[in-house]
Amino acid sequence: MSVGASLDQQWARIRGRLKDEVGEIAYRSWLQPLSFAGIRGGEVRIVVPTRFMRDWVLTHYADRIRNLWAGENPDVLSIDVVVASANAPSMLMPEEDAGEPSRDPAPADGAGGGPVPPAPAPRAAALSQSAPYGANSYGANSYIGSSYSAGPPSFASDESPTAVASVLEDRTDISAPLDPRFTFENFVVGKPNELAHAAARRVADATSVTFNPLFLYGGVGLGKTHLMHAIAWQIRRNDPNRKVIYLSAEKFMYQFIRALRFKDTMAFKQQFRSVDVLMIDDVQFISGKDSTQEEFFHTFNALVDQNRQVIISADKSPSDLEGMEERLRSRLGWGLVADIHPTTYELRLGILQAKADALNAAIPLKVLEFLAHKITSNVRELEGALNRIVAHAELVGRAISLESTQEVLHDLLRANDRRVTIDEIQKRVAEHFNIRVADMHSARRARAVARPRQVAMYLAKQLTARSLPEIGRKFGGRDHTTVMHAVKKVEELRTTDPAFAEDVELLRRMLES
Repeated sequence: MSVGASLDQQWARIRGRLKDEVGEIAYRSWLQPLSFAGIRGGEVRIVVPTRFMRDWVLTHYADRIRNLWAGENPDVLSIDVVVASANAPSMLMPEEDAGEPSRDPAPADGAGGGPVPPAPAPRAAALSQSAPYGANSYGANSYIGSSYSAGPPSFASDESPTAVASVLEDRTDISAPLDPRFTFENFVVGKPNELAHAAARRVADATSVTFNPLFLYGGVGLGKTHLMHAIAWQIRRNDPNRKVIYLSAEKFMYQFIRALRFKDTMAFKQQFRSVDVLMIDDVQFISGKDSTQEEFFHTFNALVDQNRQVIISADKSPSDLEGMEERLRSRLGWGLVADIHPTTYELRLGILQAKADALNAAIPLKVLEFLAHKITSNVRELEGALNRIVAHAELVGRAISLESTQEVLHDLLRANDRRVTIDEIQKRVAEHFNIRVADMHSARRARAVARPRQVAMYLAKQLTARSLPEIGRKFGGRDHTTVMHAVKKVEELRTTDPAFAEDVELLRRMLES
């Protein structure tokens, strides 16, 4: 048995052990692409297709691979993981060149060491020279299989010139249009979105790649798309020469399917891998779409390996994206993951005030406060409600008030209608008067706490069917006479203090509408 064959057998056994230890999915994603290049001076050289994969293997698997090699071969002292070079004639160790047999393709069961991929056909090689982020990014068509076109861009013979022209036109400008309203200047920052906003500004203003990828996630209508558009606007403003592509995951899939249909996958790869910044919105859309995920996976790797910026948005964090391959989820979470939390009352009020200013509409503050309290689902619904009441006032010629707002938004408010509870009353009143909910149950008698507590007791009596003793128990075990005193005091203040009466009426409308 030759030395080379013995080393190949050792490598095959090590790969088998790794596959058993890490599982099929992780093995296929990270370890199957590894190629054994030889041993010199106690150091094993292993070749990987990309710098991204090299960093991952060194971080997560290098120690285990070294230990397994040491168990197979006591002469092994260290591991060297290198990136395959398309221009280098060989990645074999010089000392091993003479005795090492040529690297034949791996056996069908995947136990072998895996080949350095064969050189592409002359025409494909010529294309790769003009497509620096094309197939050659992964080692001379190493991932192009039967489902991809390895030849030059071509079109089916039955396609008309018009269809061909349409494909070429789509290829020149596939970036989605940017909404001029969605800029950083128009983005209202609050505690729920301050991290995402700061990260977006950093990426947009940076001259080099800082976080890669930047992954923004949050629920519907919380501002992800606004931040994506704002980043694109800012990058184009800072450097108009940078090539930025922004599009939805749905359109990415559409472009990929179109490239398959017209047998033009090489041009598709070149187009997406030659950009400076790639922005994909709502990436959760490709969940369960295996072919599109495969292409996005390689596009992502090629861009990261070339230090090009990738920005992604989704409705969930990478680890929670169902129907997404594990290797893709791990890559999406590699950079900075910034979540956008549901809005707070203060943030919703700030958004409404900014929107009202943009519409140049005179809207009473109490109406804005009512909307900020009542519509908590998402910002889109909040802005839609504001647009409706402004349009109604302009078309009908009626001043905007709480009463008109309730009439115009009756369907929206009814959709959110629910049975009022004492806990909800306590929460709303505490939020309105800027005290803690715990103060509703405490023994504190300071007016700043006692007055809101009395208002909450009054509203509990007016809006629920609970008895006075039951209400008292919900407020720290107080006696029913305390609740009676609170109700009487609030009724007296409503007749003598118009501002106080307005506050109580606002709270009542928010809770019962």
